[in-house]
Order: sequence, then structure tokens, then C-alpha cells
Amino acid sequence: MTDIKKTDRPADTPPAGPEAIRAVPVRHYGRYVAAIVALGILGLLIWAFANGDINWGAIPDYFFNDRILTGVRETLLLTVLSMLIGIVGGVVLAVMRLSKNPVTSSIAWFYIWFFRGTPVLVQLFVWFNLGFVFEYINLGPVYKDEWSDFMTPFLTALLGLGLNEAAYMAEICRAGLLAVDEGQTEAAHALGMSHSKTLRRIVIPQAMRVIVPPTGNEVINMLKTTSLVAAVQYYELLRFAQDIGTTSGATVEMLFLAAAWYLILTSVLSVGQYYIERYYARGSSRQLPPTPWQRVRTHLTSLSSRKGVAA
Repeated sequence: MTDIKKTDRPADTPPAGPEAIRAVPVRHYGRYVAAIVALGILGLLIWAFANGDINWGAIPDYFFNDRILTGVRETLLLTVLSMLIGIVGGVVLAVMRLSKNPVTSSIAWFYIWFFRGTPVLVQLFVWFNLGFVFEYINLGPVYKDEWSDFMTPFLTALLGLGLNEAAYMAEICRAGLLAVDEGQTEAAHALGMSHSKTLRRIVIPQAMRVIVPPTGNEVINMLKTTSLVAAVQYYELLRFAQDIGTTSGATVEMLFLAAAWYLILTSVLSVGQYYIERYYARGSSRQLPPTPWQRVRTHLTSLSSRKGVAA
């Protein structure tokens, strides 16, 4: 018999493993084309505004004008007070809507149906022009005066925005309350807690995880909606910017200035909303999402480590 000799490799050498697969990334040429088109459109817009008859120097000149800063303050004040009315009214309406009493639930349903079904600008005009219907407001020994003196532009704006917001907040709060498991309420009642105490101590704290994100969006939306109150003679950021634009002749420039202030304020509110959501996520997430500063620090650390390896 003929002996079949094995290869000459050493006995202790392990057999060669399978060849590594070389992954070739798929090239998405459509993305490159879309990016080029988007950059081209952006460049055309910048070129158009740069060559337009716009006095860009008027924007920094009036950016910190006393009237503009007063408008910013009035806008923030109106936003806070309107949202306060909306949140308190929304919680009350949500509890009424979930009540087993048909009268209170029907009243809450009608309120939400009416104020969500009509534009907020129409509601502002209704409050502003109720003086044609009621000449006097008489609250007995508490208050009595002419309607025109009572319904000031500030009160008109506050009622128009706050009562309208309460209808939207009612649905947000109702969704948050329904998101809490019914077993939590049953367990609280079994321990002898009253219905109101169960809401305050058990249900509402857990519902906040669902309520906070859309409420933050409503705050930002309310900040922008305050620009509508210029139609009822209330002076806020947009109204002051329009007046300055009329007197200075820089109408469009002052509108750009108002838009810049709105962007700054909404950006600040967005950061605040992020941290509030992060705070209420402590009990539901094992690991909290990193803050913007933590992300920046992580990227800087990774870049410095890469440079150290390359060196």
C-alpha cells in the first residue's frame, strides 16, 4: 500500500479559519443628489435675501430697544399667565370629564367641544366686542363698572388665550390620567385614601410622565399664539415691532427681528422642556438620556482619544 503523506505544517498549528467577509457599504446616490439640491435651494434663498432691498443693519440697532424688550416681557408674562389658567382649568375639566356624574361630564364635554371647535382669534374678538352686548358688568357688592373699562386689552388676551388653552390641556390631562393603571386607584382606595387624595398622591404624579411632553409643546405654541393679541390692541412683541417698523420705515426688518426673538424664546423653552421630561423619566427609565452638555463632553473625549491613538 502507498502511504498518503500529510502536509508539512507543524502539528500544533491550528487550521486556518474562514476568510473574513469584506463588507462593502451600499452607496445611496439619491441621498447625494438630494443633498446637492437642498444646498442649491438654500444658496439661492440666501442669495435672494442678501441682494434684496433689506436694511439688515436695522435689526441689531433695534434688537435691544426698550420697546422691544417691553414686548418680550409682556409676551412672556401673557404666556405664563395663560398657561397657568389653561393647566389649572385643564386639570379640573379632565377630572370633570372622567366623573361618573353625567351633569359634570357633559358640561366638561361641551366646554371642550366649543373652545376647541372655534378659532382662538374669533374668541379674542368675541371677548373684545362683548361691550356691544353688555354695557355694564355688575357683580353685586364686589364689583360694578362699565364693560369697556372692565374688559381691558390685557384681560381680553388673558381670557381668550387661557380659556382656549384649558380645552386642549383638558384632553392632555385626561390622556395622562387614563394612562395610569386602575389598580393603582383601587389599591389606594383599599388603603382608605379618599378620591381627591388618591388623585393628588397617586394618580397625578404618575400621569405627569404622559402630561409633561405635550404640555411643553403647548407652552411653546402659546408663546407664538400670543402674537394674535395684537388684533385686540394689546401691546406685546409683535405689536411693538410693527409700530417701530411703521415709524422707522423698516417694516420687514422689524418682522425679522420679532421672528428672531421668538426663535430665541422658543429655544430656551425647548431646553427647559427637555430637562423637565428628563426629571420625570427617573422612575421609568433605567438610564436617563444624556444632557446636551454630557453629549458634547462625550464627543470631545472621543475626539481627544482618537488623536492620542493617531499620534
